[in-house]
Amino acid sequence: MKVVVQRCKRASVAVEDEIVGEVGQGLMLLVGITHEDNENDVSWMAEKIAGLRIFEDESGKMNLSVSDIGGGILSVSQFTLYGDCRKGRRPNFMAAARPEQAEALYDLFNEKLRVAGLTVAMGKFGAMMDVSLVNWGPVTIIVDSKN
Repeated sequence: MKVVVQRCKRASVAVEDEIVGEVGQGLMLLVGITHEDNENDVSWMAEKIAGLRIFEDESGKMNLSVSDIGGGILSVSQFTLYGDCRKGRRPNFMAAARPEQAEALYDLFNEKLRVAGLTVAMGKFGAMMDVSLVNWGPVTIIVDSKN
């Protein structure tokens, strides 16, 4: 499981020009799932992201998590995180999980974040989405459950 974590001032996702998810201050997550992922990867990732200290405290040090600042999360499924560009010029996505497996794990991931006390907005799995983001910092971190 691979997640691109972006600290944001605000972010939204629209499907067919209708906003389906939005968040103010918090985290924008692009979530990729590979066919090797399971519930252990999902649990590890949800715990890691809920506690990730990438917001500044009063001293300007990154010591606060999204929970600490009362922020929200916008979670968007992103199978293209598993695009392989080593051969040719067109990526292949063989490492991405099949939609049935990926959607179930994506939903479980978001539920685990909610159980951790976070407010989670989502994109629409499998849809063509327009994502808007005001990256705060900018701060962008890639978290991989296999590493």
